[in-house]
Amino acid sequence: MEVKSLLGRMHMVKSSFLLVVRLLLDLLGLFVELKSTGSLEQYGFARNRIWSIDLDPPPSPSDISHKAFVDLILTHSEEDMKIWPHRYDCRLRVALGPTGDLMLTSRIRNTNTDGKSFTFRFAYQTYFFVTDISEVRVEGLETLDYLDNLKNGERFTEQEDAITFESEVDKVYLSTPTKIAILDHERKRTFELRKDGLPDAVVWNPWDKKAKSMADFGDNEYMHMLCVEAACVEEPITLKPGEEWKGRQEISAVPSSYCSEQLDPLRLLLRG
Repeated sequence: MEVKSLLGRMHMVKSSFLLVVRLLLDLLGLFVELKSTGSLEQYGFARNRIWSIDLDPPPSPSDISHKAFVDLILTHSEEDMKIWPHRYDCRLRVALGPTGDLMLTSRIRNTNTDGKSFTFRFAYQTYFFVTDISEVRVEGLETLDYLDNLKNGERFTEQEDAITFESEVDKVYLSTPTKIAILDHERKRTFELRKDGLPDAVVWNPWDKKAKSMADFGDNEYMHMLCVEAACVEEPITLKPGEEWKGRQEISAVPSSYCSEQLDPLRLLLRG
C-alpha cells in the first residue's frame, strides 16, 4: 500500500512519536474563513508560509522551566498585505515535557500603525494516530451544540453519550470544556487534550470516499487517524492595535486504564 500522508509515513518508520503535529503544513488555521468567502485561502494562509525560529526567545515561566521548547515566528509580509491588509506578529511556542506531554502556545499581536482592528479565527489542526477509527471514541463533547459542515453548517445538539465513528465526520463543537479525551480502545491508550483560550473543537475524519479523492491522503489512512482541533470558530477574535491574544493546547498520552475514571464525561465538565 502506498503511504501518501505524513501520518502514514511516520507510522511506517515506527516512530515513537505517534502524535503527529504538522507544524509547518497544517498546524495553524490562522486567519481562516471557514466558509470560503472573501479572498483568503480556505484554511488560512499561515500554514503555507515560512516561519522563522527565534534564536533568543523569552524565558519559559518558572512552572514549566523543565520543558524543552522552541519558538516559531510569523509576521506580515508585503505580499500577504495584498490579500489581508493588516500587520501582525504571531509567536508559536512548541514545548515538550519530560514525560512526552506536548504544549502549543500561540500569541498573536495586532501591530497595525493605522489604528485599525482586525478579526480572525484560529485552530490547531492536530492529527492523532489511532489503531482503528471504528474503535475510537471521543468524550467530553456530549450534549453540546455543534455545526455540521456536511450539512452546510447547520446547528445540532449532540445526542450520543460519546462520539464514535462509522462514516465521514466534519463537525465544530461549540463552547466546549477545557478537557477532551480521545480513547483508542484497541491500543488501550487515551489522548487527553487540554486547552485555554479556544472555546470550540473541530472533529474530522474524511472516511473512505473522500480519502480517495485527496492527493496527500492514502486510500485507507482514514482508518488510522482522527483530527481533533482546539479552535475559536463561532465567535471570531478581534484585536485592536497593540492588543494580544493567547491560546494554548496541551496533549498527553496515558494508558486508558489510568483514565477510565478520571476522564468520565461528567467529571471532565466539572473539572473544566
